[in-house]
Amino acid sequence: EKETGSSVEFVQASDYAGVVEGMIADNVDLAFFGPFAYVVAKINGAKITPLGAVIGEQGEQPGYQSYGLTRSDVADINGLKDFAGKKVCFVDPGSTSGFLYPTAGLIEEGVIKSGSEADVSAAMSPVFAGGHDSSALSIANGDCDAGFAFDTMVDQTMIEKGDLQPGQLKTVWKSEMIAGSVFAANDSLGAEAIDKLTSIFTEKANVESLQAAGFCEDDACRITDERAWGVVPATDADYDGVRHVCDVTGSEKCKG
Repeated sequence: EKETGSSVEFVQASDYAGVVEGMIADNVDLAFFGPFAYVVAKINGAKITPLGAVIGEQGEQPGYQSYGLTRSDVADINGLKDFAGKKVCFVDPGSTSGFLYPTAGLIEEGVIKSGSEADVSAAMSPVFAGGHDSSALSIANGDCDAGFAFDTMVDQTMIEKGDLQPGQLKTVWKSEMIAGSVFAANDSLGAEAIDKLTSIFTEKANVESLQAAGFCEDDACRITDERAWGVVPATDADYDGVRHVCDVTGSEKCKG
């Protein structure tokens, strides 16, 4: 609001599908997408432009990993093959690291044939927890035998908040690096506004700048549920790897 002079209304969506639909219907001007949700939005006709991707620490490259997880005291789950027949927590059918990349991994291990929810359900009992933290907590509490969440949520955020104890979960699988979660603007805003927003996000949406402006202090300046340091430039081509995983999984979500 300070940089643009515009009034900003923040809405916490219940799922990625709502954000995608909002963009397509021109009811949303700006959104924070997981990489998969960004690709799905484009596939389904959303006219959007990346403003920038989040990074965990200053100087890092954008990107993260999906983890396959179970409790540390579970002896019979040591890889994705062991997820077969188990109660498995996923995040959301539209989640990059909470569903798309995990299903690609399960296909590679021969646990499932495709990334369709029907094939997943035939091989295991899937639970969609709704959030990465909820998925990890369900695993820790024994509500799921195993499951998935993204790296820093498990390694850092939940431990710092006291929701997980160090060593409570063990990581039995890691995905390849995934393109970073991304802020995107609705093209209906116009090129001039999008250029200005790109500059704001990539130059001023970071811990140092937010703190210097007096908005927050230290870790309270970290943004999104990924507790990111800030935002760096991103292009549509950065998400071609996600499009490739769409091809591997044959996910219904990847189709218009």
